[in-house]
Amino acid sequence: MVTIREEKRADIAARETLLDEAYGAARFAKTSERLREGRLPANGLSLVAVDQGRVVATVRLWHVSAGPGREALLLGPLAVHSQNRNCGIGTTLMRRAIARARMAGHCAILLVGDAAYYGRFGFTAAATGDLWMPGRFDRNRLLALALQPGALDGARGLIGATGRSAPAPDLAALVAQDLASQDRRSLAA
Repeated sequence: MVTIREEKRADIAARETLLDEAYGAARFAKTSERLREGRLPANGLSLVAVDQGRVVATVRLWHVSAGPGREALLLGPLAVHSQNRNCGIGTTLMRRAIARARMAGHCAILLVGDAAYYGRFGFTAAATGDLWMPGRFDRNRLLALALQPGALDGARGLIGATGRSAPAPDLAALVAQDLASQDRRSLAA
């Protein structure tokens, strides 16, 4: 049985592996990644789907501005493990993330994605015509969902990263963790 819950610190490695499998290294070159890097996701808006203790899907929302002085969230990335696709997990994650954002009082959600997929959740390019990303992006894939009526009326300008900065990584701990992982792999071989 699949359970959806808030992401925990212990889920991060599994989430990263899932994102690597879903998007590959190209995910780090995406313009939307520029808005996420060095930032923490919005509180309570990082969700995972877990099946028998294994992370099988993930979604996060991040604080951004939809032009000067206009708060919004950026959704992404959304990923579902290849063995769990077409089971409704992505749909459930999306609905849960949108509902949580709305309940928390957020005004709008932006994303870069497929209009045919995200349109069923109410996302459209209609309100993003005067917004742009910090880098190359496909204008037809810049979508928005107003969580409050008129939240994006007149939105114009650069979409910028806001929110909390991520703490600097503890490099010594990362090296130790990597060495321990290598040791486990060599013992298993």
